[in-house]
Amino acid sequence: MATTAVLLSAGLDSAVLAASEARRGPVQPIYVSAGLAWEPGELAALDRLLAEPPFAGRLAPLARLSFRVDDLYPATHWALRGEPPAFDTPDEDVYLTGRNVALLSKTAIYCTRHGIERIALGPLAGNPFPDATAIFFDSMARALSLGLAHPIAVDAPFAGLEKGDVVRLGIELGVPLALTLSCMNPRLRQGYGGQAPAVDHCGRCSKCRERRDAFSDAGVEDPTRYAATPPR
Repeated sequence: MATTAVLLSAGLDSAVLAASEARRGPVQPIYVSAGLAWEPGELAALDRLLAEPPFAGRLAPLARLSFRVDDLYPATHWALRGEPPAFDTPDEDVYLTGRNVALLSKTAIYCTRHGIERIALGPLAGNPFPDATAIFFDSMARALSLGLAHPIAVDAPFAGLEKGDVVRLGIELGVPLALTLSCMNPRLRQGYGGQAPAVDHCGRCSKCRERRDAFSDAGVEDPTRYAATPPR
């Protein structure tokens, strides 16, 4: 059965996507570091997440790639400084230029080297960014397939779902949602007994707002540990 490469950041959406894809067949999780401020928190969360069901023993070992953007964004950029926009900031104002272009380019080269022909990533309904549209994914897949002389399909299986839908699906799949991380300014806590550091959400960024609202929309209790209580 063919392997799917899943772009996995430890976020709620990508974690549920990885669990969903694992029901279909083999999954190669891939994390692409870009030099952004929240990546140490994401990687710590990933270590904990991948050690638990439904991931442990079901996914291939995490492939860690790098595509640095700190020479593309100014040093004052909030994503490099670790000072995210405010809680009520709209999605349009947190766009990272070329994010999916970079992720897909590097991932596709990895896939070509390892004989993988399908990449799945997790944008949801209403995503406003130009590199998260169906026409972009189709065009990118064609360009990558041509440029790499290797067939590459780019799929966004959750493109018709809202975040509350993803929460409900995650519960159905047994994903430990409390271990996922959707935050631009995560706070690391010391791990014990050889465990990876635990990670708290800041409770003050727009990703925390989206996460809080998703659990509310799904009608389930939010299991997230926030360093500061999100505004109502």
